[in-house]
Amino acid sequence: MKQLMLGNAAVARGLYEAGCALISSYPGTPSTEITEEAARYDEIYCEWAPNEKVAMEVAFGAALAGKRSACGMKHVGLNVAADPLFTVSYTGVNGGMVICVADDAGMHSSQNEQDSRHYAIGAKVPMLEPADSAEAYEFTKLAFSLSEEFDTPVLLKMCTRVSHSQSIVETGTREDVPVKPYIKNIEKYVMMPGYAKLRHPIVEARTEALTAYAEKTPLNRVELGNTSVGIITASTSYQYVREVFGESASVLKLGLANPLPRQLILDFAAKVDRLIVVEELDPIIETHCRNLGLEVMGKDAIPMVDELSQFILAEKLGQPVPHGTPLDVAIPGRPPVMCPGCPHRGIFYALSNNKCRVMGDIGCYTLAAIAPLYAIEACVCMGASISSAHGFNKALGAEAEGNTVAVLGDSTFMHSGMTGLANIAYNQSNSTVIILDNSTTGMTGHQQNPTTGYNIKGDPAGRIDLESLCRAMGIRRVRVIDPNDLALCDAALKEELAAPEPSVIITRRPCVLLKHVKTASPLVVDHEVCTGCRACMKIGCPAIAFSNKKATIDPTQCVGCDVCIQLCRFNAMGRKEGV
Repeated sequence: MKQLMLGNAAVARGLYEAGCALISSYPGTPSTEITEEAARYDEIYCEWAPNEKVAMEVAFGAALAGKRSACGMKHVGLNVAADPLFTVSYTGVNGGMVICVADDAGMHSSQNEQDSRHYAIGAKVPMLEPADSAEAYEFTKLAFSLSEEFDTPVLLKMCTRVSHSQSIVETGTREDVPVKPYIKNIEKYVMMPGYAKLRHPIVEARTEALTAYAEKTPLNRVELGNTSVGIITASTSYQYVREVFGESASVLKLGLANPLPRQLILDFAAKVDRLIVVEELDPIIETHCRNLGLEVMGKDAIPMVDELSQFILAEKLGQPVPHGTPLDVAIPGRPPVMCPGCPHRGIFYALSNNKCRVMGDIGCYTLAAIAPLYAIEACVCMGASISSAHGFNKALGAEAEGNTVAVLGDSTFMHSGMTGLANIAYNQSNSTVIILDNSTTGMTGHQQNPTTGYNIKGDPAGRIDLESLCRAMGIRRVRVIDPNDLALCDAALKEELAAPEPSVIITRRPCVLLKHVKTASPLVVDHEVCTGCRACMKIGCPAIAFSNKKATIDPTQCVGCDVCIQLCRFNAMGRKEGV
């Protein structure tokens, strides 16, 4: 049956049809929908893991047991999972194992735009790179076959444009894959040095076998056209090449990103007058071509930063630039802001008002770094807020401890914040940690996590009690507050920053966008009372605006959280009578 499918949904369908039995993932844009879509198939056990390292290890365990398995993550999540990746490359697998990773060139929702192809090269595992939904579906199924044929985990590399675009997919039926028997093999699966030394030559031999496979696989295909120009490309860059050049160039499209073929590229180069490599981010294909002794145009013309487009490609390669129809009016800039009624707004207002130095973390609350709150001063990676605050306080001592805090979400704390808190408890910096518990993984679209009490399907699951966990880790001062109570936020901050020991503040209020959260009626402004002091604008709520030097509230956005009421000294804000 032919369907229009999102790239990530196509991967999920491929996992299903390939007989995948287990998927463990951590949500991360643009990879999240792979696991969400797969969870619709009852034949696959799906779960959200606390982090990507755990997810990959769970998938390995299932593959070791003899069933086909997968895990999913974004590019920075692969950093977290790199430890098991490099060693599972040595052990190999039993049942097939596919690692889905989605890169984010252009950093639409990421803190960097690293190129995951480096991991495939470094870990010496094959990587497939689809260019549309149909290929995402087909490559996913093929990845399991390759995994079992070559006894290796296989990386499937998506990117934002392929993950979140739609194209036609012709689907089939689920394959009935028998369970491979597990056979105890200590030399293969126990990677102590003596056994690991025996496995390394096997990995190198596998790479040579995969390189030979790369020469003949239909994953890599030559599309001969005008031979005055030959372009080697892959992934979404292939779509841009075809849009710009049409049939006026010959193309070698690479679907196997690692290992790259040798003779296939040399033969293609011999057929064209000029050779160009078009790839996003790093010059991996280009460097491979140069190592083969070929003269190519690549990053000397095409940018190595940001995602490509047909417009950039045409401009850089001297082709006619496609033009759209300009709008009659300029669209004003719309910087991202926290949602109206966001439960994080109150605590960040208090932090800003108290001139606290805030070590931030990865989540929608990172938006507190921009106007008008300007509350977050550093943000590196998942869980880094706690460790950074500890290091900052150890470096400056009492000078910093009285106004430096770490802030991170409940899901982020479970992902990689616990070890940072253990370090504070063990090495005793006088640090204050704020866990923003909004009962969900908000930034990636409201996924469950170990603190919510529900699994990926919304069924009841084990729930970790944050307060008990923090106390069990050695933190004696643990308190829970309502972040919408500004006076309470202010008092809690002052008390915990003044305390002569580590402390944890848990701000607990569910994300206002959760379906089960009931909102109050919108607030209104009494323009007879409003003085136009603009105090209400300091919290950066998008429901509040100014018109004719008076505050106004958009009733279509306001959820009646009452935070702005607490800022108005003139009692100009409230609810309509009888509402």
